[in-house]
Amino acid sequence: MSQTPRPPKRFAPLDPKEGNVSSAPPLKGIVFDVDGTLCKPQSYMFKQMRAALSIDKSTDILDHIYSLPHPAQEQAQAAIRAIETSAMIEQEPQPGLNELIAYLESRSVRMGLCTRNFDGPVTHLLQTFLPGKTFAPIVTREFRPPKPDPAGILHIAKAWELDDGGEGLIMVGDSIDDMTAGHKAGTATVLLANESNGDLKDHEHTGRWIDTLDELIGVLEAGFEERGVAE
Repeated sequence: MSQTPRPPKRFAPLDPKEGNVSSAPPLKGIVFDVDGTLCKPQSYMFKQMRAALSIDKSTDILDHIYSLPHPAQEQAQAAIRAIETSAMIEQEPQPGLNELIAYLESRSVRMGLCTRNFDGPVTHLLQTFLPGKTFAPIVTREFRPPKPDPAGILHIAKAWELDDGGEGLIMVGDSIDDMTAGHKAGTATVLLANESNGDLKDHEHTGRWIDTLDELIGVLEAGFEERGVAE
């Protein structure tokens, strides 16, 4: 049974001259994923993690770990943290990262992070590629439940003292977990497309998609609008 499309989400242009006369609501903030969004995908990690945990591709890594008894759960967490720690030295920023973040700062747009990574790779990325830039709150793996549950995004909205949950926000990510978490939280959703996630461009939880992060600058400046997505 098909779902009814909800009206496309719209936000007023961030260009003050246009935004002040727009009938669209103002953008209240942007939540970003990290791996595959702020930095280039390191998808090979997931194969290594599943091998270390002896699980197949159909099993969610974090769901599996949280299902384990103690101390096996701690041992599994340590195993995947070691893989992420090894991989983080090979992080590469996404094209357009610095341009987009500088633009958002210039327009005083609040920025938060919601990721399934642990804090080590997140800190490494911010210190290496975005020193001095402010992302707050930062929701990492320690926050439960993780994406695709909307709880992390709603936590950010609450920290920003928004009384309408994610309605005034955009979630930017590269995975179905990102799109679904944003959709469930009530945000607009933007997919950062790559060679392996093209099937998500037309997913019912994807509001619109971009090829590079700096492509979002022109979209926000002129006024954001997504295509209709399912309720």
